Parts: sequence; structure tokens; C-alpha cells
Amino acid sequence: MTLPSTQTSSASQADRPLLTIVIPTFNERDNIAVICGRIATALAPHRFEVIVVDDNSPDGTSAVVEELARSDPRIRIITRTGRRGLAGACIEGMLAARSDLVAVMDADLQHEPATLTPMLDLMMSTDCDVVIASRYLDDPDVAAFSSVRKALSNAGNRLVRAFLRVQTSDPMSGFFLMRRSILVEAAPRLSRDGFKLLADILAQGGRSLKIGEVPYVFGPRLTGQSKLDERVLFDFAVLLIAKSAFGVLPTRFVSFALVGGLGVLVHLSLLGLMLFALNDNFLMSQTIATLGAMTANFFLNNILTYRDQRIVGADLLRGLAVFCLSCSCGAFNNILVAHLIYTGTGIWWLATGAGILVGAACNYVLSALTVWRRFEKQPDREKQVHQSDAALAKGGGDLGIPQPPSLSR
Repeated sequence: MTLPSTQTSSASQADRPLLTIVIPTFNERDNIAVICGRIATALAPHRFEVIVVDDNSPDGTSAVVEELARSDPRIRIITRTGRRGLAGACIEGMLAARSDLVAVMDADLQHEPATLTPMLDLMMSTDCDVVIASRYLDDPDVAAFSSVRKALSNAGNRLVRAFLRVQTSDPMSGFFLMRRSILVEAAPRLSRDGFKLLADILAQGGRSLKIGEVPYVFGPRLTGQSKLDERVLFDFAVLLIAKSAFGVLPTRFVSFALVGGLGVLVHLSLLGLMLFALNDNFLMSQTIATLGAMTANFFLNNILTYRDQRIVGADLLRGLAVFCLSCSCGAFNNILVAHLIYTGTGIWWLATGAGILVGAACNYVLSALTVWRRFEKQPDREKQVHQSDAALAKGGGDLGIPQPPSLSR
């Protein structure tokens, strides 16, 4: 094996960008070229690279980026298959960066690329670890937000500051710049699920992080659909609970437990209905309620907890069967304990609660080991690894402006 010469290493070091901009995408075909062009204009005096991390968008976003990648070495593409998640995509892109400074922004044009300049200036002129583009620093009125989304955003920021002890005006911003070394250190403890990576990073760093802020105006989305839906709110609740427990509880376990809580409501509703319909036959009613709750839990976990490994198509019925089978131990104990307590006390809600607690203990571990892992598509994951490795060597697309002289073709 021959080591590279010092001259080659020095040249390679000189070619390193000052800043890497990571853009996670899903169905952003119509926006990605525009945002890359605006970034190039904003950062024209600086050496930079753009890493687009696409979650195998069905609209062909990756193909657009790959087309750009053929003529401009500043753009790179990582296509992920087999799993999704904005936080995970951002982390992968940041870890793949060649620069010491990394920024994260959305592809939907609501984050103004011109804001990168004051963010970079503040980072270079101070000892900040993180610089946040804040929607609330100067004017708390976010014009692009609807009244409902504005209320949700304000409430979310207050909850993050209260529960995670984060002191910044916009801890839920999706537009920030940080030192890559901070990310590398925190990465093993960061959640790959969910949408609020910055709040997680700030919670992990604690008071030791030096935080700077610059104001920006949150713009309207020009094309495509917003990714904000009920699942984002669910992910936010999961993040708050997991991080409030000092990171002891894995976020996936918290999600599974919350789904279990919803299953309790299904269980109680079915139990009351069956007790009425079956003339207070508790054993039969409890059995039906348990099976109904298990079915609801499977589909909710498939949509929420394990959506990056979601079971689809014909595998759904097989997945449901394996889920019910894997939970049979817990279900048996649930029914047995509940029946014994009800027989002894006649208190249905006490019997039901005790049965649920006993049955829930083994469900998480068993289902994680036997259900979603069983139906995991290994070929897709192997393909993903090859694509990600190959992406590290790819360059990116023509942004329509002259290349800086110092950039090699």
C-alpha cells in the first residue's frame, strides 16, 4: 500500500470547502435546482459544497440532483432507500461533509439562502458552536405561517425551552449552522427519527454550547406540499418525553409506549361496548378488547413507530399475524391477570389496568425482534449502502454561475 504524497495531501486540504450545506429532500423535484442556484449566488465568494440527502423520492428528486451533479463538483447526492426521517437524513449528510462547518436548510425555499452569509460571518468572527437562523429574534410574527401553525410553533418553542432547558429564541428552527466536530460528538446520542434535530442537538450539548442567532424571514413554500402533519406532532411529543428523561429512554420505545397508550383507549372502548353487548360476560369481552387493541397497536406502530421499516402490501396480514403471535405471551398474561383480579374484586377498571401493565412488559422487545425486523428488506438496505458510498465521490450540477477560480473541475 502506498501512502499519498505530502504534496497531494496538501492540495487536497486546500480544496476542502469552508462550508457544507446539507439539504434533506423528499419530493422536492421542482425546488431543488432553484435552491442550489440561490445558494451558489449567496456564497459565491466562498468555497462550499451542497450535499442533498434524498429519501428515494418517487417524484425523481434524486435524478434531478444527479443531473446537476454531472457538471458542478460542489454538489453531491446521497440517496437513501429502505428508511426515512428528516433528522436521520441530516445527520448522514453532516457526517459526510468535507468541511469543518455544516449548515442544514430545507429545499422548499422557505429558508432564504442569503441568510447563510450573516450566519457564516457570525460563526467566523466569534467562538460560537451553533448559529441559528431565528424566525423570532426580531419580529415574532411569522408571515408565512397560518394562524394554526403559528400557534403550534409558539407552543412548541415554549415546551422545548421548558422541558429541555434550551435557551434560544427558536430552538425548533430547521435552519442552522454548526461546527461539524460538535455533531460528530453528539451523533451517537441523537435521535434519527422525527423532524426537530436542532432541539435534540441543543439538549445534548446543554449549557456548554455557545449559541449565536441571526434573524430571517420565514418565506412561503413556492411548490410542493408541506411535510407538517399529525406524524410530526407525534414525533415532537416523543422527542420531548425521551429527552426529558435525560436520554435514558430510546425514542422508538417512547413512541411504542405512546401507541400503547392509544391502544388502552381502544381497549377500554371495546371492553365497555362488549360488556354491554354480551351481558357482562367479562372474559369474552376482555378477550375481544385485547385482540382489538393489538390490531390497532400494530397498524399505529407500523405508521408511526416503524414507518422507516413500514410493512406494506400482502406482508401486512403476515406482519399482523406475527405481531399478534409475538405479543401472545403478553396477551395471555393480560387476560389471565385481569380475569383473576376481576373475579376477586369485581372492579373491571382495576382488572383491566393490571392486565395491561403485565402484558405490556414483553410486547416491545418481542415485536421489535420478530415483526418489523423480520420483514425488513435487506436488499434495499444493501443497495442503499452502495449508493451512499458511491455518492461520496460524486460532484454536482451546473448552477448557472461561473466557478470560483480556486475550485478545481
